[in-house]
Amino acid sequence: MTAVRESADPSSVPEAKGRRPWGRPQLYTAYGQDMALLNTGAKKVSVGVLLVVALLLPFLLEDDLLRLLATGSVLAIGAIGLNLVTGYAGQVSLGHAFFLGVGAYTAAVVSGDPEDDQVWGLGITFLPVWLLAGGLVAALVGLVIAPLASRLRGLYLAIVTLGLVFLGTHVFNEWDAVTGGIGVGRPAADPVLFGVDLSRRTEAFSADQQLYLLMTVLLVAFALLGRNIARSAIGRSFAAVRDRDIAAEVTGVDVRKVKRRAFVISGFYAGCAGALLYSITGYLDPSSFGLLVSVQFVAMVLIGGVSTISGSILGAFFIALLPRLTRELPEYLPFLSSSATQTPNVFQVETLLYGLLIVAFLLLEPRGLFGLWVRIRNYWKAWPFSY
Repeated sequence: MTAVRESADPSSVPEAKGRRPWGRPQLYTAYGQDMALLNTGAKKVSVGVLLVVALLLPFLLEDDLLRLLATGSVLAIGAIGLNLVTGYAGQVSLGHAFFLGVGAYTAAVVSGDPEDDQVWGLGITFLPVWLLAGGLVAALVGLVIAPLASRLRGLYLAIVTLGLVFLGTHVFNEWDAVTGGIGVGRPAADPVLFGVDLSRRTEAFSADQQLYLLMTVLLVAFALLGRNIARSAIGRSFAAVRDRDIAAEVTGVDVRKVKRRAFVISGFYAGCAGALLYSITGYLDPSSFGLLVSVQFVAMVLIGGVSTISGSILGAFFIALLPRLTRELPEYLPFLSSSATQTPNVFQVETLLYGLLIVAFLLLEPRGLFGLWVRIRNYWKAWPFSY
């Protein structure tokens, strides 16, 4: 009788405690299990392997490839921000380049030399300070623009955000005290952390190794933050507005507040990405934030996968590595030139590829590279059966 009572006790049943029953590893009996950050053993193992590989790459790759991967990590941070507002919240934004420029110049002013007579500078080179400053100022600009953008949707919203790029280009070209002016520019923020300038070689690591490790750690932090936003109540409200804003409003969701929040979060991500991106190159120019930059980030989201943090990372690294591949084309296609003054050249091919890839993925694989991965994973999970 005792054994029967113990087995009948609901607290002794795995389902009652929110645990998975033995032998059924993919059966969830509690909402928290399904919403967990890493809800399967395979995800935990794969993420662990990726982190180990990422930490080993600085000792295996050459410096030029490490700098390229560091750039890809920063682009991934910006792509996550755009995916949060466009993929998760459904608000089409073509003004991402503007927010990148705001963050980059804010960081440059905070970190700049105060004795420079040409441009403003506060002399605060500590990386967390100018990084947060770049993100917060861009988020503040997003907050100012959000009330206008929250009243629009679809094509009208895309046109308004597109106007931000041209507005930003004019401001950056004319505000010489901040930007240095056309053709002159200014030094970008210095990546100094605890008195160590990570853009300079040390006894143990090269500058590219240090920048790669820094950007990889920051990417992991921003990706975790983005994933937690996506699976929180904020992320669910984003999805509700994206799928059917009228139905979301009927159920009590403040649609305009959700849209404003999406633009602020996206602006923060873009500002941080802009500040970090040009700390790698060490130089800022007003012409760096044109429409092509916004198109590139849209391509990252669409190619990688809409409404997925992993897709944003995949798309960003794909776009970051694409120029490296196109630079090799003249060796195999002699009619292509590597000089921008001759036609056709590899730079024109890159621009053409952005458009072609966007169209191809929208038609053939709307879920992007992440969708391809899901198909491959599902195939092997169901193998040898077809479904």
